[in-house]
Order: sequence, then structure tokens, then C-alpha cells
Amino acid sequence: MTDNDTSSPSRRSLLGWGGAGLALGAAAAGGAVAMARPDDESPPDASTAVPFHGPHQAGIATPVQDRLHFAAFDVTTDDREEFVQLLKDWTQAARRMTAGHAVGEGAYGGLPEAPPDDTGEALGLKPSRLTLTIGFGPSLFEKFDLADRRPDALVDLPKFAGDALDRTRSDGDLCVQACADDPQVAVHAIRNLARVGFGKVVIRWSQLGFGKTSSTTPEAQTPRNLMGFKDGTRNIAGTETDRLQKFVWVSEKDGPRWMAGGSYLVARRIRMHIETWDRTSLQEQEDIFGRDKGEGAPVGKAKERDKPFLKAMKPDAHVRLAHPDANHGATILRRGYSFTDGTDGLGRLDAGLFFLAYQRDVREGFIPIQRNLATDALNEYIQHVGSALFAIPPGVRDKDDWWGRTLFSGEA
Repeated sequence: MTDNDTSSPSRRSLLGWGGAGLALGAAAAGGAVAMARPDDESPPDASTAVPFHGPHQAGIATPVQDRLHFAAFDVTTDDREEFVQLLKDWTQAARRMTAGHAVGEGAYGGLPEAPPDDTGEALGLKPSRLTLTIGFGPSLFEKFDLADRRPDALVDLPKFAGDALDRTRSDGDLCVQACADDPQVAVHAIRNLARVGFGKVVIRWSQLGFGKTSSTTPEAQTPRNLMGFKDGTRNIAGTETDRLQKFVWVSEKDGPRWMAGGSYLVARRIRMHIETWDRTSLQEQEDIFGRDKGEGAPVGKAKERDKPFLKAMKPDAHVRLAHPDANHGATILRRGYSFTDGTDGLGRLDAGLFFLAYQRDVREGFIPIQRNLATDALNEYIQHVGSALFAIPPGVRDKDDWWGRTLFSGEA
């Protein structure tokens, strides 16, 4: 709060320092919620299908879609062959759904005495740029004799200052990220994978998201988060092959070999205390972020994409602490989404950011950035309440390939 502002007390003075550091946008990485589509951005073509096959999984460097359904699963079968068959079945279902087709024989026309292969709620809907991205959690490697194949980079995340993690909303043996421009298409995808996996996997937790809070297409207007600020101006673009290779894709020399072409995903559910934020003065809001609210320009600059002068910002400003220059060059690719999940029973919205960060190695990306954010002024207004880390295997190369083949086929 500025010295001249007496209109509303700062949460800083009421609660003291604390909370959970948030890589919410730092000019380094990307992010914020699109409250409305900018006039100069054409609406996406719902008939567009994102190619499923490739060296990397879609849904990472792919242009960010408007909606998310993210699900973490626990594996309930102890039969390795049964689980591998599930991965093959899931791959086939994902291949069809991302192309805009129904699963299997479809939602009708089959045997009346048997359940249909597809649940049917996406009948008549276009692909809507649906992408499905799978990941394997640390706990999966304790099963099926995979402990010796767990990557060194798939570490147990440390406890960060201010974490208040709900274990029912954290971790998981595997995850599937469904992104699409139509929410029903994304929900349909997760629902059908869960149905195909009945008896072998069970959903541990899931999260719906809206209004992308990051962009991999810098030519489009930077979206805004629920706090109203542009964020993540310098997120890695899907066309920046050199930065993707340096910061996102795992190389063969990184090891293990089965992860080459993959990445690592950190998922964090971040609650925003938006009612308190909404009573905070504009000057203090801008000081906390290190950017102005209108243009998104860094302190002392005129335009959003002007190079920030970090020393002109307050020492605890979010941009100053999260910027690569303050973290020895650490950089992540973000695909976050906003969420509102009802109320907390005390008249406050359960709302915030579902933070998704992809990187080549979390030990050189998310972890050092998050530790540096321990003194972030933004911590007074947010708290991390869910957390998970997943190894994202490489893409499915062709029609004969399947999710997880490199892990389960014995590649070193």
C-alpha cells in the first residue's frame, strides 16, 4: 500500500508475510486469463484438428486452446500386460477423438444389449483443436518393476514456503491433459478415457479450466489473469525451435533414452484471495506485479514488450523475482488456466490459477524459480493448494506407436 492510500488495508499489514510463491507470470514464462477475445484475433476454426502424431506430444508447444480438463489417475491393476494394453487402447481412442471421431464403433448403432463404445456427448461437435497429453507420475515407477527406469529429473518436489497442499488434489500415477476450444469436447475426452480404463485406473482428482492464462503465440494479445494483469509476456513461442530445444524438450544426452523428445510437467492448483485483492489500491497492485495494469508495461517503460529494468521495481515485485535474469536464466513454458470452483463456505469464491509448466528439467526450471519467489509480495494474495509432477514421454510417431511405448518396450 502506498503512503497516501487509506482506502483499504493491505493484506500484507493484516496477515504478515507468508503464502506460497507463484510463478504466475514473470515476464519469463507466460500467462494470464483472456477475459474477452481481442478484436484483432480471429476466432479459432472449430473444424481444425491438431495432428496427433509427431516427435513431441501435442498440447505442449501447440497454440493454447481456450478450455482445459485435466485429470490425474491412480492405477488399480497390478498386471503389467493389462496396463500396457490400456495405454494402447487409450492411444487409439485419443487418435480418434483428436481427429473429431467417436471412440470405437461410436455412441449408437451397435449391439442394443451392450454399452456403446462412445458416451455420445460430443456427437456433432467439431474437433475444436483438441489435444491430449499423457504423463507418468513418480509413483507409477514403483509399480510394474519400473523403479530403475525413473528419470533422475523426476524428483520429489520439495516443500515450498507457504504450501498448503491438499493431498486429495495432488500427485497421481499418471495424468491426461485435455485442451480444446469447446469445453464439452475436452470433458468428453477425459470421460471416455476414464470409461475405457474402468477396472484398471481410477480418477484421483481433476480440474476444469477456462480462459487460457498463457500463450505460445506471441503475435496474439497477451491474455490476463483473474487479478486483471497481463502476465508472461516472454513465454516460449511454439515457433521458437531453439528455445524449445534449450528449455522444454528432453534430449538423448539428458537421459534416460526413453524420455528423449519428452518434457516434465509441474501442475499446481493456486488459490487466489481475489476478494482481498479487489480491495487493494491500484498503485499497490502495480507495485506487486512490477507492471502497469493497462498496457502491461514494466516499471518505467511504455510498452508491454519493452525490456524490463528489474532494479526499478520493488525488491519483492513478482516480475523482478520470477524473471530469468533473477534465476540464472531458468525458463519454463506455461499453459495455465483460470478456474472457479464454487465457494469455500465462507462467502468467497474458490478461484485462481491452474498452473501448468513444461520444462526440460524441473531442477533447473520450476524449483529454483519457485524458491526465489519465497519473498514475492504476491504471496499475500495466493496460496498453492495442489501439486503434481509428471514425466511427459515423447510423441506417438505413427499409427503403430502408442503412449508410453519407449518406457515399457525396454529402451534404456
